[in-house]
Amino acid sequence: MLSAAAAVTPSILQAGRHSFPTPTFAQERVNLACCGIGNRGGEIIQDLYKTGLANIVAFCDVDMGAPHTVKTLQQFPDVPRFKDFREMFDKMGNQIEAVSVGVPDFSHYPICIEAMGRGIHVYVEKPMARTFNEVELLMKAAEKYPKVVTQMGNQGHSDANYFQFKAWVDAGIIKDVTAITAHMNSARRWHGWDTQITSLPAAEPIPDTLDWDKWLTTRPFHEYNHDYINGQWRCWYDFGLGALGDWGAHILDTAHQFLDLGLPEEINAVKLDGHNDFFFPQASTLSFKFPKRGKKPPVEVMWYDGVNNLPPIPEGYGVSGLDPNIPPPSTGKIEPAQLNPGKIIYSKDLTFKGGSHGSTLSIIPEEKAKDMASKLPQVPESPSNHFKNFLLACKGEEKTRSPFHIAGPLSQVLSLGVMAQQLNTKLLFDRKKKIITNNKVANDLLIGPPPRKGWEDYYKV
Repeated sequence: MLSAAAAVTPSILQAGRHSFPTPTFAQERVNLACCGIGNRGGEIIQDLYKTGLANIVAFCDVDMGAPHTVKTLQQFPDVPRFKDFREMFDKMGNQIEAVSVGVPDFSHYPICIEAMGRGIHVYVEKPMARTFNEVELLMKAAEKYPKVVTQMGNQGHSDANYFQFKAWVDAGIIKDVTAITAHMNSARRWHGWDTQITSLPAAEPIPDTLDWDKWLTTRPFHEYNHDYINGQWRCWYDFGLGALGDWGAHILDTAHQFLDLGLPEEINAVKLDGHNDFFFPQASTLSFKFPKRGKKPPVEVMWYDGVNNLPPIPEGYGVSGLDPNIPPPSTGKIEPAQLNPGKIIYSKDLTFKGGSHGSTLSIIPEEKAKDMASKLPQVPESPSNHFKNFLLACKGEEKTRSPFHIAGPLSQVLSLGVMAQQLNTKLLFDRKKKIITNNKVANDLLIGPPPRKGWEDYYKV
């Protein structure tokens, strides 16, 4: 079997094509380039700019001028524009201190690895990359370029949930956790699609504004179809990581870090509704089993997605997690028709419920929460949101809370879960060797298909 770890020896690439010293700037604002300027990428630009710490110096988008990019272009009409991030870095690299990466999952890796090799700080949306091996390479690059600041965009890592979870673990409130239920039961883009699909969508004319070849970056060639762009890429195994990759990093982030979960030893597709070879199931129940870590007991994480694929709810859960917009059925019987995205954490003595992103935990049932109230530690306030934290770290004033060595293993957990979904099977994973031991096809998927011609250097070791 080919080991993902074998592809990331210390002599990993020169980050694509170049290796540059870290730029130094003596100014109040960080010179920021932005890859992806519409949709989620445009939102990231706004959040970084609102901190007052970013000076926008360059834009890159493969669909420059399309309707979803217009707002950003009108707000910053004089910022230089590029469709190819390689050209942007070649022409303006000496003016760029940091880059935001708000593009489809499969394009995260080449932009990040190129920027890091040039000494440019990186803010990238979650998950870090599409494949297990791409994440592994990015973590190795972070070790190789220690002066480069990295931050993955699981924004709750700088909000109340992060500081509360850490404080409760440090105080021994959260301990001896044995099970976690994570759930995201809202409708997704691919729900209702034909699950009997036998091929990818037919080719369509490429929009005039879109450079399709550059949109694909490293991925094997696909004919253009409108169901690949503007967020639709998230539906397909070839391009995205589904509901798990989209929401898992927001729901499981603090539990993963502060319970030292690392990588699982078993991942199982317990239930898949509408499984097919091309896009994500209509509903999924996945099991992740993590072994004992020091004195911490083994943990099983159960993931539930799909509108009607609701997790079991413990006694005393209450109704605060129920969606108030879902009316009771005509019988008048109140049932948990839908849950807001979140988690339930089971420890030896206590049960906790929480939401997503920055939502804080509460102890259930309510009677137990009242008993514990006097024992709960004071939780510090966040000194900076996720975007300000990144820019302050670029200036050397803070350290990022979701750097690649923290965010990477979490992203790899999500990637492993997607592989179990795609193959509809159980995977046994060797945490030390970082290989799948019971399925050669799955083990090959850790790395995935070779990159398209012209992108090989980004993966050379």
